Amino acid sequence: LPSWLSWEFPAEARRKQPARATGCTASFLILKGRYLYMAKQYENLIAQLNRLHRHNRQGSYRTRARYYEAMQRFCRFLANRYGLERLANIAPKHLIAYILYLQESGKAPSTIKTDLAAIRFYHDIMSAPRYTLPDNGELCLQQRTILGVDRTWSVQEFEAMLRLASELGREDYVTIFMLGWYEGLRIHECFRIDTATAAQALREQTITIKGKGGLVRTLPLNPILKPRFRYHLEQTPRGGKLFVPDGVPTHQAIKALQAFIYVHRPYAQDPDSTRPMTFHGLRHTCAARWYDAHIQAGDSPYAARKAVAELLGHGRDDVTKIYLASRSAGQEGGAR
Repeated sequence: LPSWLSWEFPAEARRKQPARATGCTASFLILKGRYLYMAKQYENLIAQLNRLHRHNRQGSYRTRARYYEAMQRFCRFLANRYGLERLANIAPKHLIAYILYLQESGKAPSTIKTDLAAIRFYHDIMSAPRYTLPDNGELCLQQRTILGVDRTWSVQEFEAMLRLASELGREDYVTIFMLGWYEGLRIHECFRIDTATAAQALREQTITIKGKGGLVRTLPLNPILKPRFRYHLEQTPRGGKLFVPDGVPTHQAIKALQAFIYVHRPYAQDPDSTRPMTFHGLRHTCAARWYDAHIQAGDSPYAARKAVAELLGHGRDDVTKIYLASRSAGQEGGAR
């Protein structure tokens, strides 16, 4: 049995029983049979999910992994609550019940929306689903509630972190910090850059990035990054990734950078700052700077947010507002 369905009989129930089973023993046998039935249904659903997952090439590795994990939990719920045997039979009632279950479990609106996105993704790639699933608007889901957290870095914090990385000989970290500060890249987007991407950026004066969900965007290359790219191209074998040493998995290189920030931020952070200082904060800082530039150019708050969203690589206004928590104007609706 899977661990989540494991059932252990008490010692009394495992002992040899008389020919006529007692009521207690019969109850245990019925319960055991029920769990065996649920386990079989769960295994069937997972087998169907694995077939869909195996042939899927959409989205980034992290997105596919996150969606698969969410769908596994949904399969467990379907087997336990409804005894469902085919993913193609997922109906709106299943989705509504699962949302209520997640809400009762205390899950955040953002987590619920991501889980629903995973369910709809696999539902869309099924060959012949029986029902059409409702969208978030029809389900009247609560909006994300994580606005108001200022994650930006100050200029002094950025310069202090650059200085620490340079003094410790981590020129790769210096460039990565600059990519977050000037280009608004996510941490995994930085580590994805290879020699071909860097050489193309120098030729075209723009950098093309494949971001979250497989979305590709092109950004103007800040002139300060040109000598940095030339330096790393001299240090990196052709075809290699600029910031991932040979033989090191990418996720380990990412964790090493995150650990560097964690260890050294007490020496870089402003003394009176209460802001969380993470790499993603550099992306928040870049978004705020882009927003300020559009506002100064005469754009409305909404138009400025829309332009920033395109540069960040997504199209949702509520997400853009999260990045602009440091700008009160960014939270306003604005004229369209």
